[in-house]
Parts: sequence; structure tokens; C-alpha cells
Amino acid sequence: MYEPKYPKAALCLQKDREELMAFFDSPDQRGQSIRTSNPIESAFATIRHRTKRCLSRDGMLQMMFKLGQCAEQNWRKLRGLDYLAKVITGVTFNDGIETPKPDQIAA
Repeated sequence: MYEPKYPKAALCLQKDREELMAFFDSPDQRGQSIRTSNPIESAFATIRHRTKRCLSRDGMLQMMFKLGQCAEQNWRKLRGLDYLAKVITGVTFNDGIETPKPDQIAA
């Protein structure tokens, strides 16, 4: 669809397809938390904006800490946090559903 207009971008997407699709190999419950990083970017943008004209390093650090604390109050808890241990131990997921290992499949 976009390949004729953006051949380099299409080639890059085709080349890195597996890495780009890794999102779908995570548990369903974690999907919404992984899907967007906008809240994080928004908090950092606020801190960057507010600390631009700080006169001293100490004043800047204090302001950054306080702004971070204020932003943290609006953050939501990650969904599917209980699946994190499974991901760390190497359990695989396919389209958000846990994939049984070959030795776990009933005969």
C-alpha cells in the first residue's frame, strides 16, 4: 500500500517484522500498558518544560523530584502484573495466550 511511495520505510518494516510483532507475544492483560508510552512522555515533557530556566542544579533536582511525585499520583497500576513472573521465567505467549511447552501437551 505505502511501498511505492515509501520504499525504504516499507523495506525496514519488512526486515524487522519479527521484532515489531513481539508485542503480540506478551500476555493480553499487559497489552494496554505496553501499547502506549504517552503518559511517560507527558510526564517527562512537563519536567523538561518546568526545569528549563532553573538557576542552580540543586533547585532543578528538587523541582524534578517534586514534579515526578505529582505526576506519579495520576499513574495507573500496570495490568497483568502477575504475568510478569511468567515472562521472566521464559513462558511464551502467542497472541496474548500462554503457549504450553511441548512436554506439557497431554498425549
